[in-house]
Amino acid sequence: MKKPRLFFAGALLSALACLTPAPASAGISLSITIAPPILPIYVQPSCPVDGYLWNPGFWSYGPNGYYWVPGVWVQPPRIGVLWTPGYWGFGGGVYGWNAGYWGAHVGFYGGVNYGFGYGGVGFGGGNWSGGSFRYNTAVVNVNPSVVRNVYVDRTVVNNTTVVNRTSFNGPGGIAARPTPQEQIAKQEPHIQPTSNQLAHQQQASQNRSQWASVNHGAPATAAATKTANEPRPSPQARPMSAQPRRTPAPTAARLTRPQNNPSHPVSAGQPHAAPPAKPQSRPKAEPRAEKR
Repeated sequence: MKKPRLFFAGALLSALACLTPAPASAGISLSITIAPPILPIYVQPSCPVDGYLWNPGFWSYGPNGYYWVPGVWVQPPRIGVLWTPGYWGFGGGVYGWNAGYWGAHVGFYGGVNYGFGYGGVGFGGGNWSGGSFRYNTAVVNVNPSVVRNVYVDRTVVNNTTVVNRTSFNGPGGIAARPTPQEQIAKQEPHIQPTSNQLAHQQQASQNRSQWASVNHGAPATAAATKTANEPRPSPQARPMSAQPRRTPAPTAARLTRPQNNPSHPVSAGQPHAAPPAKPQSRPKAEPRAEKR
């Protein structure tokens, strides 16, 4: 079997270059001679944290060939930015990877229909309003008990009966060119993928069930049910839980003191041990009555 040739932009790039996408200004960061598989069909998990944005799944490439990076909800690097997904583009006999980036506006992503607001041009899944993100529940799924800043705009829904699952732009793929707005967005300042996004991608590259050579285009995990970020509730809960831990002894000590030190069980785990102390004063009154 003939192995695909790999062409890298720069001498320092290796087969692991796709694990660390180059800055958006660098353009194509990886090129190979085999087309990526078609996009799998999957259900988007609900947004678990208000303010998180959807990072659609995509095919990346590593030492073991193509592998699927699951779609995931991620925390943007700052308020007001949107995610432009990366895409494969075919030209000159090779397929080149254009890395995604954060920016004030969504740029060109090859016309690839990643779904959930990314229909090929722009993003219809929501928008920023002041310091909050508004979710368009016509195309994205959210947890209503957590995310309540929502609206419904069905005009962004693609009602075509045939869904193009092609995952690359160019001859034999999607024939799309950047719009004037996307050209402007390309020239705007960009922010590279966050460390959590890169870690999420690296984990996918090491999971055999995500490799196209193993799953034949049907990855075991198409979308992640957990976010790519450390959960926000943890840092907020620490100050609250830190106070009760400082007053009493550590958990292990509280479990052992009632057994080894009978003088402390009153505060440790026997809240009803205090009442017996009061009846001890009553016998003193009875003897007094007998003496009198």
